[in-house]
Amino acid sequence: MLAKITKVSAALLLGMTALVSPAKAADQVSLTIVSEFRPLWKRNFNPFLATDRLPTTMQFIYEPLVVFNEMKGGEPTYRLATKHYFSDDLKSLFFELREDVKWSDGTEFTADDVVYSLTQASKGGTADVQGLAGHIQSVHRLGKYKVEIKLKQVNTGIDTQIVRAPIVPRHIFSAVEDITTFENLEPVGTGPFTEIEVFSWQVYTQCRNPHYYDNNNLAIDCLKNPIIQNNRQLLAAAIKGRLDWTSSFIPNIEEVLLSKNASTRYWFPAAGSASFMVNFKTPNVDNRKAFNDINFRRAFSMAMDRKKIVDEAGAGYWSVNEYPSGLGDQFEAWADPAVKANYGKFNTFDINGAQILLSTSGYRDIDGDGFVENPDGSPIKFEILVPKGWSDHIQTVEIGIEGLTKIGINASITTPDFGVLNEQIKSAEFDAAFTNYFAGANPYRYYYTAFHSEQMDKARFGGHHFVDKELDALIDSFNKTAVESERVAIMHQIENFIGSRQITMPVFSSNFNFQYDDVSFKGWFSADNPKAIPVVWPDTPERLLHVLDIEPVSTQ
Repeated sequence: MLAKITKVSAALLLGMTALVSPAKAADQVSLTIVSEFRPLWKRNFNPFLATDRLPTTMQFIYEPLVVFNEMKGGEPTYRLATKHYFSDDLKSLFFELREDVKWSDGTEFTADDVVYSLTQASKGGTADVQGLAGHIQSVHRLGKYKVEIKLKQVNTGIDTQIVRAPIVPRHIFSAVEDITTFENLEPVGTGPFTEIEVFSWQVYTQCRNPHYYDNNNLAIDCLKNPIIQNNRQLLAAAIKGRLDWTSSFIPNIEEVLLSKNASTRYWFPAAGSASFMVNFKTPNVDNRKAFNDINFRRAFSMAMDRKKIVDEAGAGYWSVNEYPSGLGDQFEAWADPAVKANYGKFNTFDINGAQILLSTSGYRDIDGDGFVENPDGSPIKFEILVPKGWSDHIQTVEIGIEGLTKIGINASITTPDFGVLNEQIKSAEFDAAFTNYFAGANPYRYYYTAFHSEQMDKARFGGHHFVDKELDALIDSFNKTAVESERVAIMHQIENFIGSRQITMPVFSSNFNFQYDDVSFKGWFSADNPKAIPVVWPDTPERLLHVLDIEPVSTQ
């Protein structure tokens, strides 16, 4: 069943080759990638539009100042910048820039572009895709190739966040009336692949930047991006050998893929956590009563059969996460055992305990329909959002709903397209959701993106919309000291704050899903060559380092 290609996916895959002329295709080294599931491609390369931009916009068109390699403890690999450092008082951050970079239209890249781009972020709003407005006081040109960023407060980790902000050409974007609606159909970038040679709803191809400063190290001419809507279509295409670089969940990969396509290899390094969340600000007043009750959230958590989720939805690739804050085994060295000792019972599968907790908290089935009502008698009924096509997450939610049903909680699943889901969660127009999280070199990125109020409207990770200034201050304090013992103590406080309040319901720690073709190409990151996170997902800066290492296998 999984291997049976649908008529839709067959048409899409045929479109991958039909839209490129044979002569041009023969001259180019093209890498076929799947970096995101979507129903169709809509042309938009505006890096300031985090939801609408195409998944190959960042890194491949708009190169970052620095890539901090999370797998190497945050080690910097300089790209548009050659150096960065803080002032003695830690209130200014300086970047020294490369002097040999041109935009893809031939215009020189200078400090003016960096100042313009980061100034847009410092204003907040849609253009502030990394939540920098609360951190950047001002941005200054200190010379043609040097920039100073004055900070509102000390934050020794802000450099890793700033370099994720888009750096765009000032001469293009400053002439646009409204950069938040600009579709940027013909992008001008500093990255390796800026030329859009083919574009349709089925497939688009972006090719080599003729002015790329690192062209001598780039062996790939084009990235081909076919529409793949879900894991099933991806597997069908992968079996036929049509995909080179993917990052998808494929259960029983040895049997269902490798046995049918001998050119495919995989690597599943450890990644971040994944949790259920309820929206503390849901517009549904009755659901909001339950969601803001810690005992309801604890009962929800206790109804999660984490082992079944790992074994069935995760095909055994994941690990059970019973950390009250969702920290996960990947950050065990940062964990406070006392937090798990105090609150771990609420993060362990226990249907009977969950039923008792609900009952003693006043939740009872008043109308006899098998589902509990709020203590005041009002109904509780909600949908859990999960992206369309994310089969492993969909199955996770289905297993989660089984547990909720057993304890009398009326929940169901809904699967909108990822972009729609992201907007619903950011705007707090939903009830509940399931999401995975990024890890990082230490737990800061997880805690910041998942629990800091600055991030609530930036992405799906903070979709619970729980806001507490004390928690914000704790998270902020981590980057105000370089003393390791103090940083560990701060992490313990953050863990206790989140775990004691059951803000989310963690269920597993995941892995990075990475599949690649090692017959046609070489240089891939792998267990034998673990240079960096290997996935091609849009929010992975290391994918730039990866593509620069990939080269075709010689047929000579």
